[in-house]
Amino acid sequence: MTVKVSVARRRARLLARHQLAVPAATIGGAVDAMVALHATDPVTVYLSARARVPAATVEAVDEALYSSRAIVRMLGMRRTMFVVPAPLFPVVQRGCTDDVARRLRRNLERDLVNGGVGDGDAAGWLRDVGDGTLRALAEAGSATGAQLSAAEPRLRTQLVYVPDKSYGGAANITSRVLVMLAAEGHMIRGHRRGGWSSGQFEWFPAAAWLAAAGGSATDGADGSADGPELDAAAARAELARRWLLTFGPAPVSDLQWWAGWTGAQTKAALAALPVAEADLDGQPGVMLAGDEAPDESAAPAPAAALLPALDPTPMGWQARDWYLGPHGPALFDRTGNIGPTVWWEGRIVGGWAQRATGEVVYRLLEDAGSDAAAAVSAEAARLEAWLGPARVTPRFRTPLERSLVA
Repeated sequence: MTVKVSVARRRARLLARHQLAVPAATIGGAVDAMVALHATDPVTVYLSARARVPAATVEAVDEALYSSRAIVRMLGMRRTMFVVPAPLFPVVQRGCTDDVARRLRRNLERDLVNGGVGDGDAAGWLRDVGDGTLRALAEAGSATGAQLSAAEPRLRTQLVYVPDKSYGGAANITSRVLVMLAAEGHMIRGHRRGGWSSGQFEWFPAAAWLAAAGGSATDGADGSADGPELDAAAARAELARRWLLTFGPAPVSDLQWWAGWTGAQTKAALAALPVAEADLDGQPGVMLAGDEAPDESAAPAPAAALLPALDPTPMGWQARDWYLGPHGPALFDRTGNIGPTVWWEGRIVGGWAQRATGEVVYRLLEDAGSDAAAAVSAEAARLEAWLGPARVTPRFRTPLERSLVA
């Protein structure tokens, strides 16, 4: 049986399951409910948590990341940086990141061959450099990229990229090797260096870092971790189940895009789950069987939210018309990154920015009514007070965000 799901119902589910109508109690709970928070821009993690947890502060997010380690930063779906619940680390590792790591190693080996590095055995040379890097990290306990390259000088090997372009030139392989080793599950981006908007972190051995988060986070995370090896197919099925709970019902293509899987991987993951077909106002979709009925006794109360750039809610689907409307050109950059958005009743109605003065300003892109205007104004004031002296500028600038601070 095909379940009909209207746009209004999808928006109600979004409000409820993304903690935009009923906030989450803890930061870890908010991250778990969203599957993961985008972390390419470090500021996103803090502002996404603040939008869903009333008690969230910069210090509370830091505690979850670096003290209790309830949430962990890792490269994941679509080769994107995320923060995930610690127990989900091995699931994302096996379900997505292992494939990413293989591509990273293969591409670096190719570039090393083209650069004449490795005396005819670039793969062996790279393995040896990786082993040396991990030994240095284990001896130090934690280290920056600069410290690791001092201990393993081959990390400073240079390759020349697009020499015929103005943006080309020689660059060290340091970051590529470290990102690859992290994607393979050997290293973790630990304590940040600098303020909460900093993208600089110390590296830690994965097993040592995750041990503080509890044994479940390390089971099957890499070849040296304790516990049974997690099967990649089972990991993809579990990730699909979690995504459907948070983002379903949705077209199958949305899941494939979000996870960065092949069509075959997506099909197999769904085949391992009890799913039902959904009719999304004429568009075919899928949802978990047994999740057909609304889990709310009534529609959630209207709620305004100011979500940061790259928040997981607007970035959770590829087909976005049902909550984005015609506002895409103003709110996305040219490579598909969304800027700060204003939400009302489960849909995007505008965008916001912070000026150099600290003022949080916004622009509504449609007439959502007087209740919406009042709620958005109040939420903007709360966000401005929360930010205080901090100044945040999205890493990826969008047309509306730029115009608001001009």
